[in-house]
Amino acid sequence: MTRSHEPSNTATRYTDAANRSIAVGGTRFAYREMGPRGGVPLVMLNHWGAVLDNFDPRIMDGLAGRHHVIALDYRGIGGSEGLAPLTVDEMARDAIATIRAMGFSQVDLMGFSLGGMVAQDVTLKAPDLVRKLILTGAGPAGGMGISEVGRVSWPLILKGLLTFRDPKTYLFFTSTANGRAAAKAFLNRLQERKSGRDKAPTPRAFLRQLAAIQAWGRQAPQDLGRIGIPVLVANGDNDIMVPTPNSHDMARRIPGADLVIYSDAGHGGIFQHHAQFVPKVLAFLAA
Repeated sequence: MTRSHEPSNTATRYTDAANRSIAVGGTRFAYREMGPRGGVPLVMLNHWGAVLDNFDPRIMDGLAGRHHVIALDYRGIGGSEGLAPLTVDEMARDAIATIRAMGFSQVDLMGFSLGGMVAQDVTLKAPDLVRKLILTGAGPAGGMGISEVGRVSWPLILKGLLTFRDPKTYLFFTSTANGRAAAKAFLNRLQERKSGRDKAPTPRAFLRQLAAIQAWGRQAPQDLGRIGIPVLVANGDNDIMVPTPNSHDMARRIPGADLVIYSDAGHGGIFQHHAQFVPKVLAFLAA
């Protein structure tokens, strides 16, 4: 294992967290970490096209107050080397290899959107590696509408370009007053880091990740009943990217899963309701 900038004491705010990398099988994977050492670390996996700067600082800071939190870039995204995988399976294998290369025998795992798909696959592939699992804005393999994410997203991405707004305004949040205010606040938070920002995703990586999500939506369902660890599922009640019924489906199929649905909220419900979501996660991890 070789890490760049071996940490001594980590930042207390995500906007100040150092950019680090670790070599895994000849490829360097970018990550940031913060929070106290000791105990089981919490590994974070993010959405389609996301880099390290797309993790919500309020969620990261809130969780890192009590936990060693590690945010990862996928292969071929942001500061990570290589070519972005075309399958969730490959992303999950990368995540497992990276976690093990960091020297951890067990982690808690949280995934948002694409990250929640990868997190499910990691848990099924390496059940002894994951202690607790948090799935947000996600859906199961073969889930309702997941293969249609491109058809749903492209018009709203175009709308963002035409209205000079970040497309996440329309993709992650509802069109209500609450949704618009939450979108503005979230997007402002993502700009709080002023130096050492991650590299933006290339169009090729963006499209390859989209292909991976669509393939996940077309593949055969997995046996989620095999997940025998505590699981928290969270989403907004009006997710148009990974339709909310998928969250209900996962919670029903995973034994004992805890389901939280936020009202008047979309795909980014955990960002809109971060003040309620962070204490929920902390209580879940502490139980």
